[in-house]
Amino acid sequence: MADRVGIVGICQTKYEPRKIFDSYPELVFEVSSRVLEETGLTIGDMDQIVTNSQDFWDGRTISNRTVSEACGSVLRAESKVAMDGAFAVFYAAMRILSGCYDSCLLVSHCKMSEGDPHLINNAMFDPLYQRILGFDELSTCALQARRYLNKYKITEEQCARVSVKNLKNGKLNPLVHRSREVTVDQVMRSPMLADPIKELDAYPVTDGACAMILAVEDKARKWCSTPVWLTGMASRLDSFYLGDRDLAETASLTLAAKKAYRMAGISNPLQEIDLVELSDFYSYQELLWLEGMGFCRPGKAVKMLDQGITALGGELPVNPSGGILSGNPVTVAGAVRVAEAALQLMGRAGEHQVEGAGRALAQGHCGPCGQGQCVIILEKGV
Repeated sequence: MADRVGIVGICQTKYEPRKIFDSYPELVFEVSSRVLEETGLTIGDMDQIVTNSQDFWDGRTISNRTVSEACGSVLRAESKVAMDGAFAVFYAAMRILSGCYDSCLLVSHCKMSEGDPHLINNAMFDPLYQRILGFDELSTCALQARRYLNKYKITEEQCARVSVKNLKNGKLNPLVHRSREVTVDQVMRSPMLADPIKELDAYPVTDGACAMILAVEDKARKWCSTPVWLTGMASRLDSFYLGDRDLAETASLTLAAKKAYRMAGISNPLQEIDLVELSDFYSYQELLWLEGMGFCRPGKAVKMLDQGITALGGELPVNPSGGILSGNPVTVAGAVRVAEAALQLMGRAGEHQVEGAGRALAQGHCGPCGQGQCVIILEKGV
């Protein structure tokens, strides 16, 4: 079995509201070919390909079948993950750690502009009892947001400050498309989508792709002077039915984080982790997920925000890339969290670089109200 898995190459498209002239294969070919070229490798160096896409968003069953030629998986070991991209990274790493593979080209793509978010997200719910109620991701996350705010006496204005922070961070990231300096008042006055979630509290429709190369330790050291190691990772699932759990609690995230911390030898995440890239599809989630991962007690993430701890220059920068609120597609979003965390540790994050970063956390989720959670700890190569 392999001892460690390292990330040796990363490539992303620019994320845009609508990539009219780029098909799925073209997006995949762009990032796949560029990541190989930039690392000086060929598809022959990869002994497996992991693709990450979703049938509903692609509008076809077996969504990976249209990108086989684009990512070089024809007549090669290829496997598809239809969950969030963080789970795809987790899956690829596990396959390498099993000893069956030494390297992997992972590629994730999505074009949200070609789908109907309500219809697609409605399909995640129980077909007999819940779909007919019209549930989708937005409406159920609004229920979660309201439950969380009420339980811990958090205001909508405090959630709006998350949007202010992340959209400002996004101005330093040339790959995102919704980056701007906004005020709390502007967030509060943006159109209401589903109480208490407003337009600037929610992620925008986005198209794009992300690719990375993972390898066993000896190859990672050979292929890259600054590999990033995946030292802890775990995923957990919570109850599917929303009524079976308290939406202000995050059991699956807490368990996944604890397992990842144990693997990485972390006892105090606030002191031992230098930055966090988490999946903030909605502004309240940054606060809730931070609490679930043990960075503070329940209901106290707002205090971290107020004290500037999670700001770009703070003790624990959260989403220095701008996060999903600044524009990353669903499915791809979790892979981008890992990619952005790895770029930070490689010293390649550009204007949003966190100085001295040696250890980072990336988090992704899927399912209703964060039912499935994945936490990955990354460390600077030594």
